[in-house]
Amino acid sequence: MDRKRTLKDYEGFLKLEKGLSSNSIDAYLTDIDKLFQFLELEQIETDPSELEHNQLHSYLVWISELGLSARSQARILSGLKSFYRYLLMEEQIGKDPTALLEGPRLGRKLPEVLTVEEINQLLGTIDLSKPEGRRNKAMLETLYSCGLRVSELVGLKISNIFRAEGFIRIIGKGDKERLVPVSQLALNEIDFYMPDRNSLNIQPGFEDILFLNRRGKMLSRVMVFTIIKELAVAAGIKKTVSPHTFRHSFATHLVNGGADLRAVQEMLGHESITTTEIYTHLDREYLREAIISFHPRAGAKPRDKGA
Repeated sequence: MDRKRTLKDYEGFLKLEKGLSSNSIDAYLTDIDKLFQFLELEQIETDPSELEHNQLHSYLVWISELGLSARSQARILSGLKSFYRYLLMEEQIGKDPTALLEGPRLGRKLPEVLTVEEINQLLGTIDLSKPEGRRNKAMLETLYSCGLRVSELVGLKISNIFRAEGFIRIIGKGDKERLVPVSQLALNEIDFYMPDRNSLNIQPGFEDILFLNRRGKMLSRVMVFTIIKELAVAAGIKKTVSPHTFRHSFATHLVNGGADLRAVQEMLGHESITTTEIYTHLDREYLREAIISFHPRAGAKPRDKGA
């Protein structure tokens, strides 16, 4: 195997076939580079395409001994499996030696979620008399209404708002497009904000960007984090709140309300339904109430024993 040639072809596959971002591609290639480091350190001269299950298992043990977290180990294994699936697809190997490899067990950490009352409380602390007040209100209503990533929020274009249809077009990870419903409340707040926005000295290249800073340029992600953190403190919310908290809350409230998981997956732009399933962490009381309300047997009265 020509290592450089193989990695170059694999990089092209990740970019063109999988549609991954530059950061994701770099992560995949770095993980494969770790495998090459291991082979050199252990003086294993076998070509990666000829490695067996037990050798790759030794590699995972080596990774573990480096002191990496379980999540990092799992990510590296995922990258390794992807690489060998590619080699199998390209017929450079006859079988996948990673098929039976298992990564460390991960405890699934549930994301911090705000209640509807807490979101209203946070939004209620925005001072609309300040120049940035209307922008912040519109921005956070859009963030919660559509479940956007912070990068998608700051890059949102006016031309991608389809008011009549009630949708916005989002360019997500890997430049993948999706249409997300937007609430009338968010649209109304955007309307209230537009006169303030249009009074700015908008810089060239930012004419179509919706949310701008006072210099007429696109907001930074860090600025959005800062705005939300300060509002959370002002609202007396003790939870750790970030832009992603709004996205988690959006998804959780939809799932709790009975939304189809596939529809939520589509709106969030998740590639795998497994990622979306984290939002099914419903408490037992909610499940109990759901059964009582909707199950055909739940409301049945006990039969009279004498009948």
